[in-house]
Formats: sequence, C-alpha cells, structure tokens
Amino acid sequence: MRLMQHKREAYWFYRYLSIFYDKLVNPLFWTERMREKSLDVGYWDEGDDLTVIDVGSGTGFTTEGIVRRVPARNVTCVDQSPHQMEHAKVKPALAGCSFQLGDAENIPFADDTFDRYVSAGSIEYWPDPQRGLNEAYRVIKPGGWALMIGPLEPVNPISKFAANTWMLFPPEEDYFRFMETAGFDRIDYTYVAPQWQRNERYGIAIVGRKPKAGKSPNHYEAVAEEQSLVAVSNEGMSLGRGMLLAGRVLAGSAAGFIFIPMALVASITAPLRGIDAKPEPLNKHQKVALAAVGVVAAIFIVNRITRK
Repeated sequence: MRLMQHKREAYWFYRYLSIFYDKLVNPLFWTERMREKSLDVGYWDEGDDLTVIDVGSGTGFTTEGIVRRVPARNVTCVDQSPHQMEHAKVKPALAGCSFQLGDAENIPFADDTFDRYVSAGSIEYWPDPQRGLNEAYRVIKPGGWALMIGPLEPVNPISKFAANTWMLFPPEEDYFRFMETAGFDRIDYTYVAPQWQRNERYGIAIVGRKPKAGKSPNHYEAVAEEQSLVAVSNEGMSLGRGMLLAGRVLAGSAAGFIFIPMALVASITAPLRGIDAKPEPLNKHQKVALAAVGVVAAIFIVNRITRK
C-alpha cells in the first residue's frame, strides 16, 4: 500500500496542503478545463431536481463545477478532512451546499438517497477502492449515475515510481473492474489531461448507472481499522505507531511535492516539446514556486561547477 493510501496519513497531509491547494495544486493538476470535461460525461438532465453527493469534496473545486449544473441546495459534500472542508465552506458559490465529515468507504447516508454521485481526486487515498465504489452504488437511487474521476498510472518510469510511492494511481483497467464489480452498467468514460501533458491518458472520468435498488451486489463490511473514518484523536496511539505515521507523512509528502516542480517545468516547456494545446497562464503562487525551483537549480549547478 502506498505511503498516502491511508486515512490517517492523508488526514495530516491535507492538514497542511489545504493551505495552498487551490492556489498551487489544482491549477497544475486538476484544472477548470479538465473539471468541466469530466463533469460533462455525467447525466445532468433535470438538474434542478437532482440531488448530488460529492465524495472527497476537499476544498470544493469540483463542487463549484457541480453547482453550475445543479442548485447548490441539492448538493451534499462529504470529506474526511475538516481542514479542506473549511476552505470549501467559505466559497460563495457553495453557500447553499450541505457539508458532512465522512469516509468514502463508509458514507454516512442511507441506501438509495441521491440521484448522482461524484468523486474527483479521492480514490488515490482509499485503502480499499472497491469498497468505495460499492458505497457509491449503495447511496444512489436506482437509475442514478455515479461519476468517478481519478488519475491513471503514469507511463514515464520516474513519474510512475514517484506516483506509486506516494498514493494510488490505478491502471485504466482497474477503474472498469471497480465499476463493473460494484454492479454498475452502461459504463462510459473520457480521458482528461492538463495542457502541459502529452499523454491524453493522464486521468479518467468514468460513469456508470445503478440498475437496481439497495446495496451493491458486491457489498461487504469493513473489517480493518484503516477502513473506518480517520480517528483524529491520538488516544491509544503508541510511540512506535506515532513515529511510523510521522515518517510516512513526511516521506509521502516529499514524494508528492516532487510533482509540483516537475509540472511547473513541464508547463513552461510545453511549446518547446511540441505540445500545441492552449497554455494556461501561471498564477502568482506558481510563479513564486517556479522561481524557487530556478534558484535551487542554479545553486546546484554553481555548486557542481565550483567543485571541479
């Protein structure tokens, strides 16, 4: 299991990442253009009457796309991170949404409750992705649709190693297996990628319909502590477990943050690499981060030269 494919580790990771998630991370890896293309494969007819659950809603970036299609009052946001959720609650477009702390693998709602299920950028942290898709099936009404949006395993060996050290990047076939095993039918999909990425199969948006009421035909109960909502209390935590948790968070964060300078450099060099997609200008936070990367690179180069 990857370093961040644990609920406790993910909780602490987002405790700090939430501070600049919308300023630095989303503009690079989960852009508005990607969001809109992903949501477009959902079924939003009669949007005024649809009830939607956004699982792993985070800072509400995906939710902002959902409320363009469905009234905010009909949208329920579920996330295990109170820190991410606090950033979502202050967004004007989401003022009418409901917010519920909860776990994607143990969604705190009854069977057959919602018309639509959406989850974007959350499966990466699920210890048991199949259970998460089973839960998606359970909480929507028969005839309802579930839309799962997530990353695909990178092709580049360096990126693949960093990704698989950090969190779950499922191969494409796993998404289809998760959906089919959960019981969804009429499965459809599209690929999404940021403008700096040559490989169109960077991420996938996959949607399926729930044919029958009730729980998934693959339903099973969680059997491990890791499969329950993260316990933020340290009560009962041993020193060894605490040190292991801290080590995993630090190592996983380092693996994850490697992607930021890689993406920044890829973004500004996209035209030089023959990628003719319409560029998305860097914001001030990205520019500062890019300048920091340049300073570090310059120091490294000067140090290597002066050592010779």
